[in-house]
Amino acid sequence: MQNGRDAARNASTENAQTGEPAPSEAGASRPDLSGPTEKCGVVGVSLAERDAARPLYYSLYALQHRGQESAGIVTHDGFQQHDHVEMGLVGDAFEQEDIEALRGSAGIGHVRYPTAGSVDKSCAQPFTVSFRSGALGLSHNGNLVNAEEVRDELAAEGHAFTSDGDTEVIAHDLARNLLEADLVRAVKRTMGRIHGSYSLTIMHDDTVLGVRDPEGNRPLCIGELDDGYVLASESAAIDTLDGELVRDVRPGELVVLRPNGEGFDSYQLFERENTAHCFFEHVYFARPDSVIDDHLVYEVRRELGRKLWEESGIDSDVVMPVPDSGRAFAGGYAEAAQEDGANVEFAEGLMKNRYVGRTFIMPTQDERERAVRLKLNPIKSTVEGKTVTIIDDSIVRGTTSTQLVALLRDCGAEEVHMRVGAPPIVAPCYMGIDMATREELIAADKSVEEIREEIEADSLAYLSNEAVADALDTSKADLCMGCVTGEYPYDIDGEATDRDVTRPDVGTPASADD
Repeated sequence: MQNGRDAARNASTENAQTGEPAPSEAGASRPDLSGPTEKCGVVGVSLAERDAARPLYYSLYALQHRGQESAGIVTHDGFQQHDHVEMGLVGDAFEQEDIEALRGSAGIGHVRYPTAGSVDKSCAQPFTVSFRSGALGLSHNGNLVNAEEVRDELAAEGHAFTSDGDTEVIAHDLARNLLEADLVRAVKRTMGRIHGSYSLTIMHDDTVLGVRDPEGNRPLCIGELDDGYVLASESAAIDTLDGELVRDVRPGELVVLRPNGEGFDSYQLFERENTAHCFFEHVYFARPDSVIDDHLVYEVRRELGRKLWEESGIDSDVVMPVPDSGRAFAGGYAEAAQEDGANVEFAEGLMKNRYVGRTFIMPTQDERERAVRLKLNPIKSTVEGKTVTIIDDSIVRGTTSTQLVALLRDCGAEEVHMRVGAPPIVAPCYMGIDMATREELIAADKSVEEIREEIEADSLAYLSNEAVADALDTSKADLCMGCVTGEYPYDIDGEATDRDVTRPDVGTPASADD
């Protein structure tokens, strides 16, 4: 039984040769997004007796910050698969009857913000496939570099695609391999063919799996509940279910949740000399209360703020965060300043209108210039006659920073200094973050001094790459810093690499005995 999905997208009717679903019409191209946006959040659970749908629903709420375009859940009751996928926020995508219809003690879920594929229901997830070896569901966080190569090969073999997203490419490849190999070998063969960043929760009939790419670019962790186990992009989802974080899924690891919540099995399928953890998860995307790769995000951000003071602190009257992303940075910055004897007051001097979101439309230049006043309003008594330092997590295009500086000057600030809790973003992200093109990135072709002049701040300083690695207590060689170095941990056409890496030859399938 299938719930809440277009028949053409579900397509239980199989292609006679491949066992793949029939194609549906692809949707419109995704829009030009206004700032850095995360691709997705994924979750999977296996429980002893109760239905998985409600815990999955709560988990998706906890991961809503990772994607607001669509939400979906797939469950299996031991006999058949059930699914419900809709556009919109989690609270809008599900009604009570939808949750009740998702029967079974095992399932996976997904929230999406698009960076690859269309902005329509055809690319909403979890993606499902019915084929000769059973039912398959897949949720993906990340972005493949070689999706088109794998898609072209599969299409030449007769596979029919229903979307233009890279998640379906993974699902089709895994379905093909499951026709010839057991579950673990099939996953390994697919991992050996796809190249890029991915954390996956997969459902094969009523078995739930978690997979993290060999470089560990996107986060994925394991949690224990009273009656089962959970896989999630962030530990905040485990906390929401009153669970305990067990550990992160290791780069290149396959985790198989046992039926009825009885435990999990681990298979280390690939190992690399170095990881490529995304540093921007800690800077911006992850919830502050999440633990990622053994680091509490909130504490990392405070430490980044302390490093910012050490490298470029300025003794102003007030230091204030750009809410909400700059708050922990500013707290660490102010604390380090006070420890050094500087008379810097931490103040919440900018108030955020939480009812103005990403979908706010500003059709004219005058309205665009007014947008910052709709989103952020200063407390005049905190600013007037003061020297002010504002702390933000990053500068992408520079538009908001320019408006903020002007806004604080209009409110009577004597000086406005800006400090940024990340290095300058000089290159796009290909690994699952929509971070604009080089032409749109202000730091791609401007020096720090040129950026300072453009945003009209009295001073401007960014955090160094070294400080980021120090705050994470790791080597730069184990981080993905492509957006701030222009060198990537994957083989991307036209881009430099920061390590010895070659994308797989998809025309040479791995042996089922691997």
